[in-house]
Amino acid sequence: MTTSSTRFHLIIVGDEILSGKRQDKHLSKTIELLAARGLSLEGTEYVGDDPARITAVLKRAFESGDIVFSTGGIGATPDDHTRQCAAKALGRELALNPNAADLIRERMQDTAKEQGVPYEPDRPDNIHRLNMGVFPTGAEIIPNPYNKIAGFSCGSVHFFPGFPVMAWPMMEWVLDTHYKHLHRAVSLQEKSVIVMGAMEATLTPLMEQIEADHPGIKVFSLPSVDHPQYGRHIELGVKGLLPLDSAYAQMLAGLKKFGAELGPELLR
Repeated sequence: MTTSSTRFHLIIVGDEILSGKRQDKHLSKTIELLAARGLSLEGTEYVGDDPARITAVLKRAFESGDIVFSTGGIGATPDDHTRQCAAKALGRELALNPNAADLIRERMQDTAKEQGVPYEPDRPDNIHRLNMGVFPTGAEIIPNPYNKIAGFSCGSVHFFPGFPVMAWPMMEWVLDTHYKHLHRAVSLQEKSVIVMGAMEATLTPLMEQIEADHPGIKVFSLPSVDHPQYGRHIELGVKGLLPLDSAYAQMLAGLKKFGAELGPELLR
């Protein structure tokens, strides 16, 4: 399993997610991108567009030492607070990042050319666009292949736009540029079985014994009371990066001692 220095967390910022106006897609995609590299997500936190709460969440992220991906709120409209909150959480000033500024100017020139109009760098709206390159001092940029408007990194906390078409390739770039040494050839695996009509309290001693006997492997229990096919049941399983056969065999043997009625076995 991952150690404390290689834990990945995800922060998703935006009132539109919490209000239901938009459905979050970052969680499932982040899990997918990590799994493709033999990595896993430790936790996720959602926070609305409230500066005090964003600052508190980011302060914990910076202090954790974990690898954290934060999506949303890095634009330059009044409801975008993430850049400012990151600076406050770090106790740093905000400043225009020269590399980000160059990329924003390139983008504005590209747009002017596409529209067949002259590029006017001193036009008020173009000057305002440079605010998207204002980051906490010392931040490093994350290239954005979609429109060149960069994200940024402060240590092991990485900030992306809320738009999936931008955020996801930027996440991949961070994973493959900064954390390639953490990639594993073997992904997290699971083996489980459906246990009909079981109670979790009855199975807890078996679960604890398996984890004690097999360090690095976790036992999980997913109960259901009204499944259309299996009715009341528990999906009981083991998961980890290590070979699962021994732990799974111990689990099946323990279930047989209980006289449990078993359904299909599942492998993921």
